[in-house]
Amino acid sequence: MSLVQGTHQETGRPAAARTSWLAWPEFNQPAVWLVALILLIMPAIASNFFLIEIFATTLILGTIALSLMFLAGYGGMVSLMQLTIAGFAAYMVAVFGLSANANISLGWPWWLATPVALVLATIFGTLGGTLAVRTEGIYTIMITLAIGAAFYYFTNQNWAIFGGHTGINTIATPKFWGVDWRSDVPYYYVTLGVAAFCYFAVQYVSRAPFGLALQGVRDNPRRMAALGFNVNAHRVAAYAFASFIAALGGVLQVWNYRQISPGSVSVGACIDILIIAVVGGITRPVGPYIGAFIFVILRTFALDLLVKFGLDGNRFRLLIGLGFLAIVFWSSDGVIGLWERWRRKAAMKGGGHGHR
Repeated sequence: MSLVQGTHQETGRPAAARTSWLAWPEFNQPAVWLVALILLIMPAIASNFFLIEIFATTLILGTIALSLMFLAGYGGMVSLMQLTIAGFAAYMVAVFGLSANANISLGWPWWLATPVALVLATIFGTLGGTLAVRTEGIYTIMITLAIGAAFYYFTNQNWAIFGGHTGINTIATPKFWGVDWRSDVPYYYVTLGVAAFCYFAVQYVSRAPFGLALQGVRDNPRRMAALGFNVNAHRVAAYAFASFIAALGGVLQVWNYRQISPGSVSVGACIDILIIAVVGGITRPVGPYIGAFIFVILRTFALDLLVKFGLDGNRFRLLIGLGFLAIVFWSSDGVIGLWERWRRKAAMKGGGHGHR
């Protein structure tokens, strides 16, 4: 979307800035309201296993992948350190909060440790983005991957702060208003609320003047610079926004497992986030959640399926890789692209019958 398309002809104000979020096209689709209803009533129709291991995990991974989608889809910057930022936030929750590792954790209450973790993770991601925006293309990917790899090895070898390869265990989770918010149903609604907040935040920012300018920087940075826009400042701001979203996903992740270890921020896990975003669709905020659902389903059930057929269960990543290749081969925009292609073909067939 260009700046010209997003600007009112008379006032020159961005059209998105004048449009209520209730008027967004997404809210005119019955399928959106159906999915929202299903998600709201999910605790009544799903077991605790599916509620946490499938749907809550999907929302967490989808939120982290959403931060990558924002950078790649609207900013043209592919970052492989989004899971690293999430892991940094998780480690900060463990270090500043309460855990079984009393010699490491400072013992702050969750309502103080969590905001501090979010702020520090956002700063960490912004600093990494400041380095990354000085490069383009494959070099951006390599810098962010190097940051992720360096953080993994640092946590794996540092015992005084991060607990080494064993990590930090039995991390305290929020309890207030007489509710244990890590119990299955309350925690599911926490993850759903955070995911919804991040989704609508990305939708809003993408339609706001900053988001439109960022898309202009993605499409033609030289022209935007000639028009007086600070290209690097917009890119760094995009990293800051995406880092905050990734940090929220990291906090949810550490609350989910109540522990954090270097394995959670490994290079392979960082690449998994890229796969999730690409499989779902890199151009729309809903794509990462679709990709996360597919990834979680395969990761959860592919192992049992392989064992059932007498194969090595550890090869479940082979199925994930084959699925990734198939989707990318048939659609450059993941499952979202396949869905749009099917809708266009169905509309053309319907129009053709109607013409007859």
